[in-house]
Amino acid sequence: MGMSGLALRAGILGMAVAGLAACTAAPEPDDAGADAAFTRAVPLPLPVTASAAQPDLAASPDGSWLLGWIEPVADPAGDGVPAGHRLRFSRATPGRDWSPPRTIAEGDDWFLNWADTPHLYALADGSLWAHWLRSTGPSRLDYGIELVRSGDDGATWSSPQLVHLVDSPGDHGFVSFWPQGDGALGIAWLDSRQKAAAGQTGHDDGHHGGGAPMMLRAAVYEGTAPAQVSEWPLDTSTCDCCTTDAAVTDRGAVVVYRGRSDGEIRDTRIVRLENGAWTVPRDVHSDGWMMPGCPVNGPVVEARGNTVWVAWYTQADGAPEVRIARSDDAGDRFGAPVAVAKGPHVLGRASIALAGEHVLVGWLEETDTQRLRLARFDARLRSPPHKLDVATLAVRGRGSGVPRLAVQGDEARMVWTDVVDGKPVLRGATIR
Repeated sequence: MGMSGLALRAGILGMAVAGLAACTAAPEPDDAGADAAFTRAVPLPLPVTASAAQPDLAASPDGSWLLGWIEPVADPAGDGVPAGHRLRFSRATPGRDWSPPRTIAEGDDWFLNWADTPHLYALADGSLWAHWLRSTGPSRLDYGIELVRSGDDGATWSSPQLVHLVDSPGDHGFVSFWPQGDGALGIAWLDSRQKAAAGQTGHDDGHHGGGAPMMLRAAVYEGTAPAQVSEWPLDTSTCDCCTTDAAVTDRGAVVVYRGRSDGEIRDTRIVRLENGAWTVPRDVHSDGWMMPGCPVNGPVVEARGNTVWVAWYTQADGAPEVRIARSDDAGDRFGAPVAVAKGPHVLGRASIALAGEHVLVGWLEETDTQRLRLARFDARLRSPPHKLDVATLAVRGRGSGVPRLAVQGDEARMVWTDVVDGKPVLRGATIR
């Protein structure tokens, strides 16, 4: 995990690093040819003027963009301590500015974390779904997933409900969403019920080897007051605190995550929901990365038809690296991985999106400054990628959180967190 298990769970909203993000249009020479698509980054104005962090970005089925974020509730006592936090969102339709921000929920008992962030999602029936993390106590690392739905474009939201077992102590998070039909939502998450059953809670017990493992679970929710209609255990031994991701193939939804096998091997795995049952977990690639702790650097996935692309972070060869691999059979088998970026400067925290016949992969690097970078591959991963700098950040380390990438038509957008005057702020870029 680096630093300590306690440091992992520190909220990003209190970070104090000064700086200002800057977008750049300087591409890196490569063999991508004359195709100029997705080779230029320009600043994207966002509808967030206050201090904010933990952004989410989603491409809606209706062609609009959805942006979500967390911001502190105003401090009534004037002592600099927020009275709570709120989850807000805005929508941008093609050719129009962002809508005025709306609040999804707010509270004074939320669990905030730089890597385990809320998500906002739109289904084809027009419904919006969102989640955040709420402290459930008594331990500091007892927290759960609150899920809500809106059927009126976010004007009102359903009563929040915990996705996991109400009386289950420990941590539950690192959520992924996918459409399970027009009006049903699929959700996967990491669940600590096995650790709780063994008398362990939080990442301080058994996180660095030994002890009961975390598990990956999934469920389907549907209805205007959403109810859980199915739930499954997908893998009984996973990394404690790496992000998960999901996509939909013609053969069913796939979920990618970081596994944890004997000898503390922490490679990327994939499962698929097909004909009402989940496949046995399999490695995307057997990197053989032995890591006696959670790297907080999960995989990302995209799919079209039965073609699946997965990008992930590893140090299996001794140096930090982001890799990508392609499957043509809905994730049953993957070709040899291709290096996206490699070297001691690579932080990872990958993102991925499909853009026509291109695959876009974003990641973070850090030397004397931190940079957000983007690689444009052809869909078959055959040609060397075109690479460009999206932004140079003032923040260092974890303060930039997990950048988000999404595509609508011939436009890609990225959002991330930087820090200005000691406070987190959101920044964005359009890539054309």
